[in-house]
Amino acid sequence: MSDETQCTREEIDELYAKLEHDAEAHGYHLNPDREFTRELIEGLVCNQKRLGYAACPCRLASGEREDDLDIICPCDYRDPDLAEYGCCYCSLYVSQDVLEGRQTPHSIPERRPTEEERAAMTSRRSASPGTTDASTPAGAPAPSLPILRCRVCGYLCAREQPPGKCPICGASSDRFERFL
Repeated sequence: MSDETQCTREEIDELYAKLEHDAEAHGYHLNPDREFTRELIEGLVCNQKRLGYAACPCRLASGEREDDLDIICPCDYRDPDLAEYGCCYCSLYVSQDVLEGRQTPHSIPERRPTEEERAAMTSRRSASPGTTDASTPAGAPAPSLPILRCRVCGYLCAREQPPGKCPICGASSDRFERFL
């Protein structure tokens, strides 16, 4: 590793404190295994230095931010992984059950589409007639996932199930309703 991508203890501690504060403030939890969590955070710091963005330390990043938007921590897959498995792919974020010892984190399947699948999705999006970067065309198909709305603050998310807690106001999952 080159000198400019080496991570200092201070950088790791600083990001650890920030992630811990942000997680708790928004209804999430970091893995209680502090040594393991520090290693993950070291990977995030190194990726930030090396790539210019904090790509998930447990996934192979392309080095192109646009290609890796879905794996910038917290990744797009964190909430569904937490809901289904009690932890995210790398186990940086864990559920309340894991935090309290009622569930043990374990390996989970990768949700991220393969490189070929991502390329096909990008190709389909760019080939859709009548679309622009700024808007969705009239008569566009319904979203592939339901749009859920927090009844407390109006936060919208596209997913099968609501998050455990609203990342904006902290409202519980039962405060979400189907919006679209």
